[in-house]
Amino acid sequence: MCYDIKTNLEAQLQRARRYGDLNAVRELAYKLIPYTDLPLFHVSGFKHPKLLVYTVDSPHLPVISRWGLVPHWIKDNNERFKIWNNTLNARGETIFEKPAFREASKRNRCLIFVDGFYEHHHKAGDTFPHFIYRCDMQPMALAGLWSEWLDKLTGELMHTFTIVTTTGNALMARIHNNPKLEGPRMPVILPEHLEDVWLQSSSQEADLIKLRELIRPFPDELLAAHPVARLRGKNYSGNAEGISDKVSYPELEL
Repeated sequence: MCYDIKTNLEAQLQRARRYGDLNAVRELAYKLIPYTDLPLFHVSGFKHPKLLVYTVDSPHLPVISRWGLVPHWIKDNNERFKIWNNTLNARGETIFEKPAFREASKRNRCLIFVDGFYEHHHKAGDTFPHFIYRCDMQPMALAGLWSEWLDKLTGELMHTFTIVTTTGNALMARIHNNPKLEGPRMPVILPEHLEDVWLQSSSQEADLIKLRELIRPFPDELLAAHPVARLRGKNYSGNAEGISDKVSYPELEL
């Protein structure tokens, strides 16, 4: 699962800076960022924030997209709100079969760059949030799917995305232990040399087999994690800059 993330402008423009003209990147940031919800030191997908994603149509310059995939065949806002919270994540094992993701998984894949993501550890009837990030402190490229949906009431063409998830690695097995959920999960994190493979648009069976091979846990030795302040309830500080800083819980030290 991946419902809580941290991402800022630097992370979001990681790929654009790698391939693009720096002046063009600065101009892009100046034009796009005011229309996003960045920076996001912590945000829940259930708030459906606007951030930046990279698609096969725009592989080096990001586009604004809203978290929570809305398939093009959704009829109206009533249907959108019914499905929206259920499409924040897409289980990688079933994206090629599930109606909500089937078309996007074959043609509309995307990359979402984040600083890291948050998960809750359960112990003694309480939950303790953790921040998970790359050991080298570089942004993560998460595998995603995107779709466009036309709001017939307003005429707005809404670009939306979902984050693809897979089985959790050993690190996530220690953290993501919700007794109400089946096994540990984590987002699909792509190493740099596989980003373009994920983006390539094709529905050929051989290509889909290659894509399935990308849906796997990221090596746990390349990730780090630490407890952070509460992300829910009255003690939640909101989208605050230091919310991903390490904190100590006596319960976890026993």
